[in-house]
Amino acid sequence: MRTTLDLPEKLLNEAMKVTHIDTKTGVIVKALEELIRKSAIAGLKQYKGKIDLEVDLNEIRDRH
Repeated sequence: MRTTLDLPEKLLNEAMKVTHIDTKTGVIVKALEELIRKSAIAGLKQYKGKIDLEVDLNEIRDRH
């Protein structure tokens, strides 16, 4: 999809430098993917300590 954006050039150049991605489109796509990934992780964190899976890791890993 084509769109026009007014982005801070300094910010975009810094993002390209630290990610080693050489296109503006690539950097923006990567940023969107990371935003979605971090949002999903944040959503999962609300369940920390609330779900009992009754899983014995020693048994799964064959540690008897």
